Amino acid sequence: MSRTLGRLTGGDGTKEERAVPQASFRSYYGRPVLKEPVWDWLVPAYLFAGGLSAACAELAAGADLTRRPRLRKVSRIGALGGLGASMYFLIADLGRPERFHHMLRVAKPSSPMSVGTWILVAYGPGVGAAAAAELMPVRLRRTVLGRLVGKLARPAGLSSAAVAPGVASYTAVLLSHTAVPAWNEAREWLPFVFTGSAAASGGGFAMVCAPVEEAEPARRMAAIGAVAELVTSRQLDERLGVVSEAYRTGKAHRLRQWSEYLTAGGALGSLFAGRSRAVAVASGVALVAGSALQRLGIFEAGVESTKDPKYVVVPQRERVDRGRSASSEQ
Repeated sequence: MSRTLGRLTGGDGTKEERAVPQASFRSYYGRPVLKEPVWDWLVPAYLFAGGLSAACAELAAGADLTRRPRLRKVSRIGALGGLGASMYFLIADLGRPERFHHMLRVAKPSSPMSVGTWILVAYGPGVGAAAAAELMPVRLRRTVLGRLVGKLARPAGLSSAAVAPGVASYTAVLLSHTAVPAWNEAREWLPFVFTGSAAASGGGFAMVCAPVEEAEPARRMAAIGAVAELVTSRQLDERLGVVSEAYRTGKAHRLRQWSEYLTAGGALGSLFAGRSRAVAVASGVALVAGSALQRLGIFEAGVESTKDPKYVVVPQRERVDRGRSASSEQ
């Protein structure tokens, strides 16, 4: 009997699984198990702009404390510009922008969207006040209002910097709490990817806009953020089981591959940017572009993971099997 079975399975009775066709995952009527996200490019743009703003706010606070006025100025303006763009993209994507204020009517700690909304509420005024002090015309700075804004700029900037880490990372928590497999399975890594990406983009922005002699903190932030982004982003390709395919294939893979090239090149350039303005600008642009492509690639991976049932079914089965193994051991 075993010899017959061996012949049927290729000569080895221990390889019976070869006679079983590989499983294919289908859903009723050929429809996906999950609905494809209806979001468009506004969402990854929102993710990128918010991270850029947060990193600029951190950099501005450090520049203020270490007396680097030109780096402080461009960073404060960058923080405000990033916040304004982020809010525009978020509100525009709501479908009914005039209803944005409804999100402020409740505070729900169990909802990442609600928590994120209130993080932005805590973050925005400080960013606005600090940037106002930089943008105020000289003639207004001599007035009572101008002097008051000038005195409030530092505490406002420090308060926004205290909230900035939450702004940089809460969007990752928001994505990972959805049912989208590529985002949900990456919940342990996405906050680190987003935070590193934000630091790389903020440092890159300041390298482009600030003079070389004051931009050393920006170069350090950019290099550290780029390394953190590259290391943690690689985990999405290796640690998520079958769901990693969504990151390693198709449009998501191409976007993230270009992001990796640009981020690595920008990080390398940041080591030499203190000697050359041209190198600083080129490296900074590469870092900002790499960060934007990283967010767009992660977004595309999430969309693609909703189209194939295996990205939903296989992780669920693995969790069930792990639960059964744990209960049997007890």
